[in-house]
Amino acid sequence: MNKILYFECNSGISGDMTVGALLDLGADRNVLSEALDSLSLGGYHLHFGRTKKCGLDAYDFHVHLDEDHGSHSHEHEAHEHVHSHEHEEHEHVHSHGHEDHKNHDSSHSHIHRNLQAVYEVIDRLKSNDRVKQMAKRMFEIVAEAESKAHGLPVNEVHFHEVGAIDSIVDIIGTAVCLDNLGVTEIVVSPLTEGFGSVRCQHGIIPVPVPATVNIVSRYGLKLRLTDNQGEMVTPTGAAIAAALRTREELPSSCRIVKTGIGAGKKDFKHANVLRVMMLEDDSVKKEQMWELEANIDDCTGEILGMAMESLLEAGAADVWYTPVYMKKNRPAYKISVLCEEDQVEAMENIIFVQTTTIGIRKHSVSRTILQRKKHQVNTSWGLAEVKVCSWKDQVYYYPEYESVREICKKSGMDPQTVYGLIREAATKNSQA
Repeated sequence: MNKILYFECNSGISGDMTVGALLDLGADRNVLSEALDSLSLGGYHLHFGRTKKCGLDAYDFHVHLDEDHGSHSHEHEAHEHVHSHEHEEHEHVHSHGHEDHKNHDSSHSHIHRNLQAVYEVIDRLKSNDRVKQMAKRMFEIVAEAESKAHGLPVNEVHFHEVGAIDSIVDIIGTAVCLDNLGVTEIVVSPLTEGFGSVRCQHGIIPVPVPATVNIVSRYGLKLRLTDNQGEMVTPTGAAIAAALRTREELPSSCRIVKTGIGAGKKDFKHANVLRVMMLEDDSVKKEQMWELEANIDDCTGEILGMAMESLLEAGAADVWYTPVYMKKNRPAYKISVLCEEDQVEAMENIIFVQTTTIGIRKHSVSRTILQRKKHQVNTSWGLAEVKVCSWKDQVYYYPEYESVREICKKSGMDPQTVYGLIREAATKNSQA
C-alpha cells in the first residue's frame, strides 16, 4: 500500500513545529539525537516535551541556546517559547558537543554563515546521502529567497538568522526524522499565514516576510492569509514545504494510519499546531482515454510493425492489432491505439501517414489503473526491475521483461524460472 505524509498547515509551519510533529508521528528520538551529536555543534540543548494548545495534546520540540537566548532568529520570535499553565511535562537534553565550547560554536550568536559554511556543517553529519541532500536543498531554497530579498548574489548571503544553531538543528532534524520514517510521498496543504510585522536582524519587516514570500512564489505554494496577528509561516517552514512536497493533491480515498502534532510557541485563538498524517492510499486511479481504430487490408506486416513502433514512441499508452475479416472476405487487421485526448491528433497523423487506411474511428473510454511504482531488487545476476502494483490490500510484483531477458542470457535459465526468482526476491525485499 502506498504511504503518503500529509502536512496540514492550518497554523502555518516552522522548523521546530515540523520536527515536533515528525517525532510525535513516530520518528526515533535517539536517531535524531545521535545525528545532531555528530555535527559537533555546541552551545545549545534540546527540549523534548508535551504541551497543550487549545486543549490538544502536542509534541513540544525546541532548541535552547545556552548563551544570548535573545539572539534567536525571527523564526523563533514568531513562535515564542511561551509555556502556558497547561504545559504538563518537559525534558531538556544537553548536546554531547557541549563539553568544549571553545572548539565548537559556543559563540553562535555572533556567527554569520554563508551557504558553503552551512554545507560544511551538514557534511559532518553521520547519516546517509539522502538526509544530507534534503538538508542542503532546504538551505539552498532559503538562500535563494534571502538573496532575492536583499539583492545579493547567493554566495554573498550570510545567514545571521537561518545560519543560527536553532535553524541548522531544525532543518537537519527534519531531514533525519523524515528519513527515519521511510516515507517519500508528501502532500502539503495551503500555508496559513498571519499579518502585521516581525522584528529581525535588519529591523521591523512585514508579514509574510520577504524570504517567505519569495519561496511561496518561486515554488508555487498556496498561501492562505488570516486575521491572526504575527508570523505563522517562517522562511525555514516554507523551505521545508517547498523541498519536501512531491505531489499536489491527496488521493481520492485513503486511510489514516497515524497522526503527529507539533506545537508552535505562540497562542492564537485556534490551536497553534502543525498536524502531520501518515496515510495509506487505497484509491484506484480512474482516467478518461481515447481509443482510435481502423481496419487495414492492404498493408504488409513490415509497415504495420513500423506504424506500431512510431505510435508507441510518440507516447501512445498501448497499441495492438486484431485479426479481422473485411468485405469480400479479405483477411485484415484492426489497429487499435489508446492515448490521452491531447495526443489524438498526433496519433491520427501517424496512422494516416504510415498506413494505407483512409478513415479512423475514435471514441472516449474510461480505464481503471492500479497504483504502481518501479523497484529494483538484487539477484545473484545483478539488479532487476520490478513493477509493484497494489489493489486494495493486495500487492503484486511483476518483473520487467528486459530484466528477465538479461538474466536469462547471463544464467542460461528459462524465462519462467527467472520470473519466479525475481518475484520471490521482490517479495522478500518488501517484507524486510
